[in-house]
Amino acid sequence: MIAQYPPMGWNSWDCYGPSVTEENTQKNADYMAKYLKEYGWEYVVVDIQWSQPTALDHDYVPFAPLKMDDYGRLIPAENRFPSAADGKGFRPLADYIHSLGLKFGIHIMRGLPRLAAHNHLPILGSEYTCADAALENSICQWNGDMYGLKAEHPAARAYYESIFALYAEWGVDYVKVDDIAREYPHCEKEIELISDVVRHCGRDIVLSLSPGPAPVERAEHLKKYANMWRITDDFWDKWPLLLNMFERAEKWCLHAGPGHWPDADMLPIGALCQNKDPEIWTHFTHAEQRTMMTLWCMMRSPLMIGAEMTKNDDFTLKLLTNGPLLEIEKTTHCAHPMYRTAEECAWIAPRQDGEGGYIALFNLSDEERELSIQPECWSGKAKELWTEKESAPGAALTARLKPHDAAVWKVERK
Repeated sequence: MIAQYPPMGWNSWDCYGPSVTEENTQKNADYMAKYLKEYGWEYVVVDIQWSQPTALDHDYVPFAPLKMDDYGRLIPAENRFPSAADGKGFRPLADYIHSLGLKFGIHIMRGLPRLAAHNHLPILGSEYTCADAALENSICQWNGDMYGLKAEHPAARAYYESIFALYAEWGVDYVKVDDIAREYPHCEKEIELISDVVRHCGRDIVLSLSPGPAPVERAEHLKKYANMWRITDDFWDKWPLLLNMFERAEKWCLHAGPGHWPDADMLPIGALCQNKDPEIWTHFTHAEQRTMMTLWCMMRSPLMIGAEMTKNDDFTLKLLTNGPLLEIEKTTHCAHPMYRTAEECAWIAPRQDGEGGYIALFNLSDEERELSIQPECWSGKAKELWTEKESAPGAALTARLKPHDAAVWKVERK
């Protein structure tokens, strides 16, 4: 099964925006292989505008001169990805990442390049041109590179088949399709088309849809046609956004399961926005980062690191290598909140093997508080996964938590 568990990896957006390079990608892949792979981290994802040769920071250049082949398919900008020269595309970079025992992913925008439509470039293997497929009144509000496609026109299928055949040749394992997850209803047929093409491209590829918030009332459609989908707009290192995620997680948690995962977005930890200032560091406190990691794991969100990982400090590395916490992603089911108030929240996640489960307490207030809960469903011994402190069998689970902090216990059956 594709994405039997929530995918875990690194994405270049938070630290490099559209300007990530091959060198950046390889260094982070090296770091993941050395320090994180043994904990389940495996995807290395190049985010938006890898075909844009003049990208320098987090801003988009309107009508940028995107690199593409003779069939309107975007290809890596060689000045940023030198190994793509001579028509090799992302194959050499994918091979490098695969040699580390990791998997390779890319970002794409839905549709096709506007310039490909304007120049009536042919679609590989078909009688159609890119102009035949393009829906010229369907343009992303925040990035104008692409036209959406006439999803029910055979030219649209031919174009998507041509690009995913290319991605399969490159060895891509994960594709994040943007400007689509929240665009119901007018992108519904395009989601179905992309999903069908991906499943028949000859390679197992995780299909991720962005940005959010995806409409929860379309959860069954998303579960059928995608492996993960964003439940929020871009998530950054601001407490109000993290606080808001508790409500989103509550709505979406029942839809998490093998092959289909509600995505709370990237983890904005460590060194961020390196193309703006190499000194930028996450604004989240240590407590808030523990809360974020705990909530993401309890709700079984995909985990995508946003940091320039080679700059990780000891705290950040320990945050990402808490093996007992990360096990929640693969060993639980039916996770859900037990209660939520303005000041605190509790979640429960039973283990699939029936041998207990996990209970998390969150201090949502701006004051230090003592939180406590009686684990009535399990009466065995308990161990808190951040402090490693053990509780007596059947005792109440109690923690004195800093503002915005969390505690999470693994509780065994008696």
